[in-house]
Amino acid sequence: MKQKPQITLTDIAKKLNISKVAVSKALRDHSDISIKTKTRVKKMAVELGYVPNYIARNLSAKKSNTIGLVVPKIAHHFFAEAIEAIYETAYQNNYEIIMTVSQENTEHEQKHIETLLAMRVDGLLVSTTEQTDDSFVFEKVRQQGVPMVFFDRVINGIGFNCITTEDRKGSYKALKYLIKSGYTKIAHLAGYQSTNIGLNRAIGFKDAMKESGLSVKSNWFIEGGIAEIDGYEGFKRMYETGSLPEVVFTVTFPVALGVLQAAKEKKLSIPGDLDLLCFGGSGYNSFLQPSISYIKQPIREIGSTATNLVIEQIQSPKESVRRNIKLPTELVICDTCKEKD
Repeated sequence: MKQKPQITLTDIAKKLNISKVAVSKALRDHSDISIKTKTRVKKMAVELGYVPNYIARNLSAKKSNTIGLVVPKIAHHFFAEAIEAIYETAYQNNYEIIMTVSQENTEHEQKHIETLLAMRVDGLLVSTTEQTDDSFVFEKVRQQGVPMVFFDRVINGIGFNCITTEDRKGSYKALKYLIKSGYTKIAHLAGYQSTNIGLNRAIGFKDAMKESGLSVKSNWFIEGGIAEIDGYEGFKRMYETGSLPEVVFTVTFPVALGVLQAAKEKKLSIPGDLDLLCFGGSGYNSFLQPSISYIKQPIREIGSTATNLVIEQIQSPKESVRRNIKLPTELVICDTCKEKD
């Protein structure tokens, strides 16, 4: 099917016998244009099927009222809820979100950021891939003077605002609860130590173990990704050593799901033969048998705080102060990891 020619400001101007400038101002509710003319122009725009060319507008205007969003995935409880909060906060402040998904691929991430910069977005919200370790593309963002805020997965030390949870403290408090509840043989399926969430959650785990005089066995600390397959394969590796812990602490909820599946295949009962605790939860956790005890993150607050911060940078760049905000977590005990009798 052949695409119809796009209706332009010139087409509307010819129909109404007024200037193109007048049409443009009328559609933007400029005070120079009378209410009567604005009404005529808007009515004609609807009749002709006019759609604003935002890219062209952004090239000529100083502001586009758009914010670029780069996330590693969307089929994920954390990001689904964070994205919803980001959209709501942006809409309330008269900004549109242009979202891209890197699919945990660093090349995609770089290309998305470059594309968003070319589209003249006013600011950027970025949660990096689990493999991101090169700051080159972010230096390009800085050179262009575009405000940017990292959220959840961040790169520290390169001068951008960051919004995260208290990953280290949250892990530490959860491990202290386990130890106080009588658990001493504790394993950790960790995230990559090159990522802030993988590193800080592992440090919290190690701090609590060391402080309590408990050793971390090498085959009970397995570094990897943060998806279901990583939990599945990580637990199978642990199982094959012939030595199992009392409880496995996972870096994310999806990793815990992988452990559940692997344990089921090995005919292990959770929480009977093995207990399970994870960082982060999910809306459908309550439907699981057993439901997994977890460290709750303030997901909506992360999304809204990051969005408000980038808007503040856009609107008041000279007054904006660089910040590294860490939001508190909460330990939620479900069917697993209950205190021992």
